[in-house]
Amino acid sequence: MNGPVVSLRQASLRLGGRDVWKKIDLDVQPGEFIAVLGPNGSGKSSLIKTLLGLHTLRSGELSVLGQHPIAARKQIGYIPQQKAFDRDIPLTGHDLVALAISGSRWFASPHSSSDNKRIDAAISQVGASRYAHKPLGELSGGEQQRLRIAQSVVTNPPLLLCDEPLLSLDLASQQTVARLINDQRRKGTAVIFVTHEINPILPMVDRIVYLVNGKSAIGTPSEVLTTERLTQLYGAPVEVLNVHGRILVVASNEHAMAEPHDAHHHHVVHEAAS
Repeated sequence: MNGPVVSLRQASLRLGGRDVWKKIDLDVQPGEFIAVLGPNGSGKSSLIKTLLGLHTLRSGELSVLGQHPIAARKQIGYIPQQKAFDRDIPLTGHDLVALAISGSRWFASPHSSSDNKRIDAAISQVGASRYAHKPLGELSGGEQQRLRIAQSVVTNPPLLLCDEPLLSLDLASQQTVARLINDQRRKGTAVIFVTHEINPILPMVDRIVYLVNGKSAIGTPSEVLTTERLTQLYGAPVEVLNVHGRILVVASNEHAMAEPHDAHHHHVVHEAAS
């Protein structure tokens, strides 16, 4: 499409009497990879839900694929937060991917030959052909997530929204999932990727949207992941360190801002490969 895939103008969101984030200006271009970072409760997943039309802005303007988010929803690929499927779920991996084409009618008439070719191609693209016809509940978390990716890209969407797709995956699976999503980006799909684990995706990221306490910082990783920028954003001392080739964003116990893990009197807020 011509123009930005997502456009936010002075966009503010209020939920439960609290300003989640305020006055965001952001244009996301085709093929751009945007990482959304911030501590728990900062509104990362709420941004994804807003782009899906599930939340309404308090003020400002939003267009998705040049339309109202609800009108654009069927054209969006979506990878939700990783949750294991019940072992007794009566769906195979192939069935899951097919839902992107047929909606909830997986039990209805068989798909056309062309539909099945698209489904098989998407499953092959993510390397899941070997177990695509096994029950979802018998698959590992990494295998299930590959199939979720196949489901999200089978229609070759112009926009892919990823809500913590690396959660609960081991490092090898995180790297595989990140690579598969980036493969889709290379086809021209814009990616908005919510994560606590910036490390596996940092080489792919064009820009970061960092959300904290209703405020935001937007820019390239080198512009946003600095001691000065994040200290200003948090309103408290934060350090960005390069430790053995990894970037750590840490805060002292007095100003703990994210994960409850205490490491040598510091809290690691985010970790990234440099």
